[in-house]
Amino acid sequence: MIKKVLISIIKTYQYIISPLIGQNCRFIPSCSNYAIDSIKNHGILYGIFLTIIRILKCNPYIKGGKDFISHKN
Repeated sequence: MIKKVLISIIKTYQYIISPLIGQNCRFIPSCSNYAIDSIKNHGILYGIFLTIIRILKCNPYIKGGKDFISHKN
């Protein structure tokens, strides 16, 4: 239930706020898509942790590029 609420909040951000501020993410997939994937694949707590680490990497000192979420087996 909480997982669905978090994903809905992120999707709302993607459809309402993200178009207003433009495409600024240095990574593929975008940080919001990464957040959704990490929460779906690793659960709420670890997914949020991975998302925070990813957002911290989004700065001028990091080149960016492809950074996909590792899937749980």
